[in-house]
This record gives sequence, structure tokens and C-alpha cells, in this order.
Amino acid sequence: MDTASTAPLATAPPSVSNPLTQAALHGITRALASVGRAFICLDPEFRILHASPHLNQLLGAGASEALRGQPVEAILGDELFGANGQLRRALLDGQMREGWRANLKYGDSGARLVSITTAPMITDDSSICDPQTKYMVMLRPAEEESACPDSPIFCSGAVACAPSMQRIFRLVEALQHSEATVLISGESGTGKEVVARAIHQNSSRASGPFVAVNCGALPADLLESELFGHVRGAFTGAIRDRVGRFELASNGTLFLDEIGDLPQVLQVKLLRVLQERKYERVGESKTRNTSARIIAATNIDLQKALQQGRIREDLYYRLCVVPIEVPPLRERREDIAPLAHHILNCVTSQHGLVRRFSPQTMRLLLDYSWPGNVRELSNAIEYAVVVAKRETLLPEDLPHEIRHPRQVSGETRSNSARSSTAALPLPAFNPQLEAEPLRASLEKHHWKRSETAKSLGLSRSTLWRRMKELHLE
Repeated sequence: MDTASTAPLATAPPSVSNPLTQAALHGITRALASVGRAFICLDPEFRILHASPHLNQLLGAGASEALRGQPVEAILGDELFGANGQLRRALLDGQMREGWRANLKYGDSGARLVSITTAPMITDDSSICDPQTKYMVMLRPAEEESACPDSPIFCSGAVACAPSMQRIFRLVEALQHSEATVLISGESGTGKEVVARAIHQNSSRASGPFVAVNCGALPADLLESELFGHVRGAFTGAIRDRVGRFELASNGTLFLDEIGDLPQVLQVKLLRVLQERKYERVGESKTRNTSARIIAATNIDLQKALQQGRIREDLYYRLCVVPIEVPPLRERREDIAPLAHHILNCVTSQHGLVRRFSPQTMRLLLDYSWPGNVRELSNAIEYAVVVAKRETLLPEDLPHEIRHPRQVSGETRSNSARSSTAALPLPAFNPQLEAEPLRASLEKHHWKRSETAKSLGLSRSTLWRRMKELHLE
């Protein structure tokens, strides 16, 4: 999760000087600390006026004093307290929120999952309360209390209530001091890159770059140059030296998406990088070192790919040091509502709109099987926001296939089955066996690549590369 600098603001709020207010803060601090809670007082600009000393147990010695004057999003993130953060907007509307969860992080301290309760400060004519205090935030370690089933957890862009996703969030937290290679698996659209970014942002490399490469989007020769770079004259069109992604990701994280589509010739070179941390640019004999951490992702079953010879066994075990499987949305239906609200908030905040779901619309979202997972949910909500003519999103604002799921249920189940088993529809590297089935599928779908790719459980880039390899134009 993004954190702001620890440098003080140019104009920090004045300290609490009223003796009665100081006494009240001292009493509240001791009372809440006795039950394991820290609290923060915020001014109308959401800057920290006071942070209880108990916060030092979560962030390290001296944190409560150092935080005075800092924006609250410096420790709890923009997703909740930024300009369009959900808790910030709730407080501005005078609403209380209880039991929300997020990663608490400040400076070099490790991320700590905490439960958050926020409320506007009740004001009266009393001189005891600091008149600058507008909002209150109470914190406690999340592991000390059971989660409210309706309260989402926020983790560097990921939102979830489901126990399966909460386990992934806890693993992300446990990996914050690790350099281990991570392999993330799951169907297309489940949020594998979001998990990868969360691992990066909660690691010691958070200040470094996060560089993503789709291994299935480019032919082998271009992908090699993309990963390792090339020197001038290495091949036709190489008019200047090019820095590769391994070099760009130095001191950061390199995310290799669709690793199952990596050509065999590049698997050998990637294995060497993982083993020795060394590589050469295309057309160059000079050996270079890389300090990039590798996180890979795949939407296919790599065990089956191993059996079929598509993935080298030594590479697989080098990648799969820490395996993470992201479940499909249909297996964590309790996440649909919080994800939908979070996505709606993100979409509307970009355009200054106010939108809400009607109960009937939310029921349709909850009942749909979401074969495209979170990506399909996001597309559906963005579509609804565009076509809606009023603040409340109604069922007729949703895409047709969500309003009439029975008409596509057979295809949906078929596609879901293909995705969940990560089936490889065509034997690899055997043109005699591949060409005719692939041609038949293309003709069945009138040579529409998107529909053909969907029916085969492939990405469009993978289908395009297969067509090029088999000369199916």
C-alpha cells in the first residue's frame, strides 16, 4: 500500500495545549490502551492532531509523536483515506464505519493488519474536547478480534471478505521480509497482478519499480529483447541499445504474467537468471547482473504443462518457491458485494459522479456466475455507470448476459470448467495435431479471434501466436 513521506508538513496543526484537553486525552489514552486499542484524532483536513502512545506498539518507538501533522493516509493508505477514499467519504458524510481492515504501515516498519473504526467527533460547547478534532480513528491488531463477515479487508488494491482471500492477505504480510520467488496461479481475471503488486508494495522493495511483462503477448524473438534488452545492430531494426525489463526492475520486482506461455528457448535463459542472477543482452557477450525479484503468474495448470513438456521441470520448481492460488470469484461469492462497491467507488470518483446500486441490481450481481471473474465484474460496473441515466444503477443498466444468465448459462459453465481445470485444448508443438482443430474452431466462430480464444480457454495473444506458428491467416 502506498505510504506518504514521513517528512513533516509545511504547516503542522498546533499542539494540544488546553490543560483540560490534555487531561481528557491522557484519560482516554489509558482507558483504550488497557483494552489494546490505539486511537488517532484528525483535524478537518484529515491530518493527525494526536496519536495515542499505544500506536508505538504497532509502528515502533516514537511513531505517535512523529506522526503529528501527517495526513492519515500516510499510515492507512489512499484507498481508505485519500481524496476519494471510502472511509474519508463516509466521515465527510457524517457516517461511522466499524470493523474495516487495512494494512497499517509507516516508514520502514513492516505492514500490520489492523481493524479500523472511524467516526465523526460529536461536538458541543464543552471546553474539554479539542475544538480542532473533527474525526476519530480507533485501531487494534486484526488478529485480536474476529472479523465481521460484512466488513472488507483492504490490501494494496485488493478487497475481500472471503476466508480464502484473507489467507492470501496474511501470506502477503508474512512475505514482507522475504525475497523468495512467488508463483501466482488462477483463472484469468481473478486479480493475480493485484496480488503481485500487494506483495511488492508490502516488501522492502516497495520504493523500487514494479515492472510487468506479459509473456504471452509477444513472439519469442521480441520477448527476449523485451526481457533482456539488446544492443545496436543485434538484429534488423535494432538501431540503438535497449534496456530490458530485468534491468528496469533492478531493486524492484519483475512480474512475469502468463509464464506458462513462455517459449522453450527463453525458459532456459530465465532459469539461468533465477539460478545465477545473470543474463546477457541480445547481441552482446557481456554478462550483466540483476537484482530484480521475480513474481510469476499463470492461468494454466502448470502440472499438466509439465506432463506435456511445455514447461521445464527445473524452471517450474525454481518459480514455485512460494505458490499462491487465487480462487475464482464464483468460489468466494461473499466478495462480490464489497468488490462491486469498491469498483463503483473507483469508477465514479474518477468522473466526480455519485452512483449507487439498487437492491435488485445487487441481487443480479450476486446471482451471476462471473466466468470472467473480477475483470468481468469491473467491466460490467463501468458499463452500467456509462449507460445509467440516474444516480441509482438499475438492472436494465447492466450488460445483457448478466440480466439474462440462462441464455448463456451453458457456455458459461463450459468456459468456467475450462478455466478451472486450466485445460490445454490442443497438444503443444505438434502442427499436425494442432492445425485442423484450431482451424475448425476458427471457422466455427467465423474467424473472430476473441470468440475463438474464449471458447478454447486461451488469451487472445496466445491464440494469435498459435495462428502465426501454424500459418493460419
